Amino acid sequence: MVYIKKNNQLAGSLCLLMAAVIWGLSFVFQQTAGEKIQTFTFNGIRCIMGGLVLVPPALIRGRSRKKNGDETGDRKKLFKAGTLCGLALFVGLNLQQQAFRYTMAGKVGFVTALYMLLVPLFAIFIGKRAGVRVWIAILMGTFGLYLLCITSSLTIGKGELLALACSVFFALHILITDHYASMVDNISMSIIQFLVAGALSSICMLIFDTPQFSAIKEAMPQILYTGIMSSGVAFTLQIVGQKHTEPAISSLLLCLESVFSALFGWIILSQKLSPRELTGCAIMFVAILIAQIPINELIKKKTVKSDL
Repeated sequence: MVYIKKNNQLAGSLCLLMAAVIWGLSFVFQQTAGEKIQTFTFNGIRCIMGGLVLVPPALIRGRSRKKNGDETGDRKKLFKAGTLCGLALFVGLNLQQQAFRYTMAGKVGFVTALYMLLVPLFAIFIGKRAGVRVWIAILMGTFGLYLLCITSSLTIGKGELLALACSVFFALHILITDHYASMVDNISMSIIQFLVAGALSSICMLIFDTPQFSAIKEAMPQILYTGIMSSGVAFTLQIVGQKHTEPAISSLLLCLESVFSALFGWIILSQKLSPRELTGCAIMFVAILIAQIPINELIKKKTVKSDL
């Protein structure tokens, strides 16, 4: 039994690591897509594709629940949750995609990852107190952001500002998801959120973009990767992985997304960060770990084990 449990934990960790790799690589695909296709056009197609990819696992899960006699939940609440998540995702994804036009994939990856620090900060406004550990992480993250983004002339680039604004909406998306996660089916909610984000992006595409079939065809590898791999495959890996992995390990592995974004940006796009920027990335990464890993729970577990 212990052997099986360890195997499940290892499999869960590998699933989360693969998800982080897929999401990290998606930053490279998003940047190269920005050179071929306009922002709303890209996100409109990829989000609708991402929603459709999740339909088969949702149907399989729905049949399994019916056999087990599980309730499907409140449909009105499901559509409300999916719509709110879709709105936040729509704004966040388009801000992020626009950021790639002005700065490197690695920078976008690390600045976007600040949503992990913003989530506990924003949670204060809904009555959840942030501990000393979180405030230390926020201060560290702010300093890391300064080293990464602020130039010697004390200015911040347009791309970094867009990525920072993106992280705000991603943080709101996490809070909305967290609020409804226990009330509705997560995969169904994700399908709705992708379709809402895709529909809104498509409307904006018709208003602001000049979509061209040749450009869409040229950017199809990037669209397929971000639509299928980033949305469908990575999302499924995250769900499976978190079922068999402790929260502390899950947070650590998912935080590697920003590291992989910088790594792939360097390997594939030859984008190099300066020593100052690398220091900022390192500080931000440590800050994210401090904010996400439940240290108190780990201490309690160790205390219980030592008492036994």
